[in-house]
Parts: sequence; structure tokens; C-alpha cells
Amino acid sequence: MLTTESLTRYFGGLAAVNEVSLACEPNQVHAVIGPNGAGKSTLINMLSGDLVPSGGRIRLRGSDITGLPPYRISHLGVGRSYQKTNIFLPFTARENCRLAAQSRLPSSMRFFRPARAYGSLDEAAARALAAAGLEDRGDVSAAALSHGEQRQLEIAMTLATDPDVLLLDEPLAGMGAEESERMVELLRRLRATHSILLVEHDMDAVFSLADRLTVMVNGTVLAGGSPDEIRANPLVQEAYLGTEAAHD
Repeated sequence: MLTTESLTRYFGGLAAVNEVSLACEPNQVHAVIGPNGAGKSTLINMLSGDLVPSGGRIRLRGSDITGLPPYRISHLGVGRSYQKTNIFLPFTARENCRLAAQSRLPSSMRFFRPARAYGSLDEAAARALAAAGLEDRGDVSAAALSHGEQRQLEIAMTLATDPDVLLLDEPLAGMGAEESERMVELLRRLRATHSILLVEHDMDAVFSLADRLTVMVNGTVLAGGSPDEIRANPLVQEAYLGTEAAHD
């Protein structure tokens, strides 16, 4: 569904991402893990169009999308969430999702027609809220939602754009155990209908969700494979997981 070929990004003379190749398959969770500074967020920023690669290629369904702006990549079916929750706090959860769905209208230049006149937007918002487990929270302001619900709302807004691929940057950040459990269950449900590229530091969540993992260190790929292969890899144990992780 989504592949990279020798993807590279330089900041000055520093290669933040250096010739990274990976493949995100349909209906799978592909987790990218590694220590802070490994280049994980830079990788996602290139995949979403927020950063232009210095080299390499990005392909979506086989088509080259390298260097396209974020709105083009989004319209082609790639949605993303951010490390810091990116929602409109004064608006209700439903209004947030309606705004996201509105980005899919054929034209944004219809200034004199109320957004509420588009029934399809309300339908898309309702579907997204239900998919994210927020069907009963639609009329609550985003500011009044818990931290975990705000993270769910950000994913709901992404779903309202009807993506095929989800790029999720640390969706469990800052969550307690109960909220993390809800998010893991949400991601399990979404895997049935989406390709998911997941950057996450919660290793329990990663190993319970991921079909494949890519381990990055200092901008390069240290290892890739199934969860069992990554757990057993001595280089990964030494560089990131620690020896205890191999025996958990």
C-alpha cells in the first residue's frame, strides 16, 4: 500500500533519515520503533508531505508521491495524527470531524452555502466518531474531553477524510493504563480496514499490535521483521530493547 525506497532527509550536513526502505501492507500494522532522535517523526513527516525528502522515493499503491504537498497526499488517501494532539478545542467533537470531512468537498470556494447544508458531512462525521468509539461524545466540546478521548478524536478526524493509510505518531503518548487499553483496541479494529504505520514508545502496545516492525537508530534501519524476529535480534536488544525485553 505504502512503500519507501532509500528515503533520505538531510538537515544541513546531518542525515536525520538515511536510505530507509520499508513496506506498509494492506490491513497490517507496521510499527517503527527506536530511541529518541532515531528519525521516526522525520520519516512520518516525509510520508505525509510535511517535509520534502532529500533523496529516495515514496510510493502509494505503486504511484510515486515523493515531494507532493500534504493536501495532495491527504486527498490520495493518507491520514496522519501528530505527537501533540491537533484538534479545535472550542468546537464539539462532531464539529471537529465535520471540518475534517469538509476538506473532501470538490470545492472550498462555496462561501455562501452553510456547511450544515451538506448532509454527507454529518454522515461522515457520525461514522468517524463511531469508528473511534466516541459516538456518545459528539456534542461535547473537545476541550471537555479527557486526554485519551482527545487522542481518539484526532483519529476520528483523520477517519472522516476517508483514508486508506493511517500514519500515527505516538497515539498513546501521555495516556494512563485504561486509556492506553482503549486506544490499542481501537487500533486493532482499524487494522481490519486500513494500513497503519505506527510510531510508538509503548513496547507492550507495539508488540501486541504490530504485524511487522522496523527498528531505527541514528536515522538508519537497524533491523526489520516480525515481532518475534525483532525480540530475538541481539543488535536490537543491545541498541534499544534491552536484554530483559527478549525474555518478557
